[in-house]
Amino acid sequence: MLITYYILSGLLIMASLLPLITHQHWMFRVWEFGRIQLLVLQLITLIFGILLIEEKTPIFWGSVLLHTGLLINHAVILIPYTTIYKRKVSETIAKQTETISIISVNVYQFNERYEELIKLVKEVKPDILLTMESNQAWDDAMIEIEANYPNFKKVPLENTYGIHFYTRLTTESIKVNYFIADDLPSIEASLLTKNKTPFTFFGVHPPPPSPTEEDNSKERDGELLSIGMRVKEIKDPVIVVGDFNNVAWAKSSILFRKTSELIDPRIGRGFVSTFHANYRFLRFPIDLFFHSTDIFIEDFKTLRNIGSDHLPLFCKFFINHKEDIQEEDVETLEEGEAEEVEEMIEDGIEEESDRPEVAVE
Repeated sequence: MLITYYILSGLLIMASLLPLITHQHWMFRVWEFGRIQLLVLQLITLIFGILLIEEKTPIFWGSVLLHTGLLINHAVILIPYTTIYKRKVSETIAKQTETISIISVNVYQFNERYEELIKLVKEVKPDILLTMESNQAWDDAMIEIEANYPNFKKVPLENTYGIHFYTRLTTESIKVNYFIADDLPSIEASLLTKNKTPFTFFGVHPPPPSPTEEDNSKERDGELLSIGMRVKEIKDPVIVVGDFNNVAWAKSSILFRKTSELIDPRIGRGFVSTFHANYRFLRFPIDLFFHSTDIFIEDFKTLRNIGSDHLPLFCKFFINHKEDIQEEDVETLEEGEAEEVEEMIEDGIEEESDRPEVAVE
């Protein structure tokens, strides 16, 4: 029992300490994703250790102190993303435009249950649909919905970074951006509501740091922060949504939020975890959504499984142009962080330029 406790404690303590190290290798960054699970496992280990371990040596009490400190750290980081945390934003703001709905979903390129997504879209009838990992097979299958979504931009790729954007709203422009790499597209669309209120939509899907994808988070972070810089240039209401391959509480997500000066609707609302769709205990939020201060969230949730490893993310919002209505919720870059953002963007560009060229299908 004692040996088992020490082995488990050591693994959990190491997994909790690694994200505190500011290194972009996947070995350090990947543990940020499982912070919810680490909190639960550490709490269980701590309780069982105190109750069941009879031989309470100085080493044991040292592990208890470490667990306690790390549990407090986890809680401080995670509490803002729970309903315990009180939001400053009033939810009773009068609507000045009609509501707009979005489905954003990583379809998983090798998922062949095309009809599941098509059926969901026909039921929910979102104004905007964003799909990621959509290749030519998905492109062919989704022709069925184009009659109801006449404005679209399709980038089918076979590298798991294809992206498709469909909308029934009036479009002033839709373009594809390649901020860091020529095989990592993102969508930028200037749209009008039915009442002719303009807003800008960004759909994103940067690569994750993992042993099977990128060795480090440089490309992901550079892509996200480049988009953040672009968002800051836009004066109209803005939303950014997609598979960020990053959790909301990660440092680069927070820097994105500060750079773009957007709001994370998960704060005070809940985790709204999307991945992995098939394993509830291992689920965490990596499909993120950010919005400007004049956008107000009416509904924010996941939808049913469509056969992908991600659950679809659904959001319904409206636009209100009353000035300074959410200013208290806006975070800006602190001293030194602007330089850090520039460095992370440059690191992402350098990481891509050093990579051998691969043909994009």
